[in-house]
Amino acid sequence: MDSSKTQIAKMLALLKQLVEIESPSHDKVAVDRVGSLVADRCRLLGGRVKVHSNPDHGNNLEVCFFPSPPVSPESRHRKDLDRKLPTEGNGKSILLLAHMDTVFPIGTLEHMPFREKDGKVFGPGVSDMKGGIVVLLSALGAALESGNLHHPVTVLFTSDEEIGSDTSRELIVRLASRSSLVLVLEPGMVDGSVKTWRKGVGEYSIVVTGRAAHAGGDHQKGRNAIEEMSRQVLAIQKLTDYEKGTTLNVGIIRGGTASNVIPAECRIEVDLRVMQVAEAERIDSAIRELKPVLEGVRIDVTGGLNRPPMPYNETIRTTFEKIRTIAARDNITLSASGTGGASDANFVASLGIPLLDGLGPAGGEYHSEREYLFKDSLLERARLLAAILHQWQ
Repeated sequence: MDSSKTQIAKMLALLKQLVEIESPSHDKVAVDRVGSLVADRCRLLGGRVKVHSNPDHGNNLEVCFFPSPPVSPESRHRKDLDRKLPTEGNGKSILLLAHMDTVFPIGTLEHMPFREKDGKVFGPGVSDMKGGIVVLLSALGAALESGNLHHPVTVLFTSDEEIGSDTSRELIVRLASRSSLVLVLEPGMVDGSVKTWRKGVGEYSIVVTGRAAHAGGDHQKGRNAIEEMSRQVLAIQKLTDYEKGTTLNVGIIRGGTASNVIPAECRIEVDLRVMQVAEAERIDSAIRELKPVLEGVRIDVTGGLNRPPMPYNETIRTTFEKIRTIAARDNITLSASGTGGASDANFVASLGIPLLDGLGPAGGEYHSEREYLFKDSLLERARLLAAILHQWQ
């Protein structure tokens, strides 16, 4: 085995490669460049790569690995890529989830370059979640090299997690449904804890239609859509219930054309976060039943819950305790927490399958120019994942 210093150097080199291929969700060509690199790496490890093509967004990659005798890295050459792989073996597969897209537009590297400082690594998408891809590939490589992969492993690299997973959700659910364990390589928390709960996320677009009129000559004939919307905004915000973990945020509002015109239209975008499905149903009902205050205006609502909650339930508790025991055998201390943000783990939670999220490297300041991960957590997380792949029963 390589020394820790050599392993970290290899992981950082791959991370730099991935980060410097910028891959915003809406840029298919850019995301597919990352996909091409990831697919090549998986083939070198002996994975069977299946490309799920998307016309508008990046392609999703499904890769299968099967238990095999130990294989030295030196023997993995291009001429071996089409060799006969081991049989699939018995039992369900372990599913690993990672996404290749980021929230950062092309050109971000110019003012946010890949760099190391004070034990941290910075760059667009370095933590969310190209660091997770590096951990995943490194752990799989170590498990295959040592002959410690005792279960079939399926990896799904998706292209649209940051924009709702519209093209990958069906794949995620289908693959998870036939798996014995699902591990999500989203970043760990700043303190290194994994994620055992997440809030569900919804989005609503609400439009008020009034009637335009001259603000001076025909003021009384107008129906001010902004006035109506201002009342609705207050009603929506009041649906927040902190005790239940339910929050609503009117984050965008647009309306009007000129100060001397009664505005005929106003639009808002609303973010919803919930801990419980029942709360999502309560909010959805309340929003769809919004009634105009002003006479002669109309309210139209679209949207709803995009990702259901991932609650801390008995299945997740048992999964965490089992993995914490595995970690302790490797002298890794593992703790649990949760977050108001959602991930593709939310789609799996309702299936009742063993699930754990946040197994990527520890970091913070996601989606900002300050995004980082702790360099040392790359190797620790790779060791943890390799141990889980080896010891999970």
